[in-house]
Amino acid sequence: MKTTRKFGEDVKIIWKDRKRYFGLPLSFTCYSIVEKPGKWIKLFVEKGLFSTHIEETQVYRIDDFTVFESFVNKIFGVGNIEVYCNDASTNHFTILRVKSPYKVHEIIADCVERDRKRRNVGNSELQI
Repeated sequence: MKTTRKFGEDVKIIWKDRKRYFGLPLSFTCYSIVEKPGKWIKLFVEKGLFSTHIEETQVYRIDDFTVFESFVNKIFGVGNIEVYCNDASTNHFTILRVKSPYKVHEIIADCVERDRKRRNVGNSELQI
């Protein structure tokens, strides 16, 4: 993804990876977390080679996420991250077979907390 072409010069790529097969990035599905300092932090899912579908989610809208590693994925050092968010267009999606899923989980969690603090947005949970 050419972030400078899409968002300008002042963007910062926090994390970037591709969906992997047998531990190798042989896919046309790319995942990235991009920050425009002082404005937004977004999670992007870009799919396709000739025609591209880009889905974006503001990270402060992410409510919960889960890491899942099957036995085969553990062998190759990859895993899936299920993301649940409070977004009108997408309320659930999966980041498939990325390298070091627990590190990515921590990166997403840090970005969510940082963006929520900056926006003064809390995650209200009702427990009965």
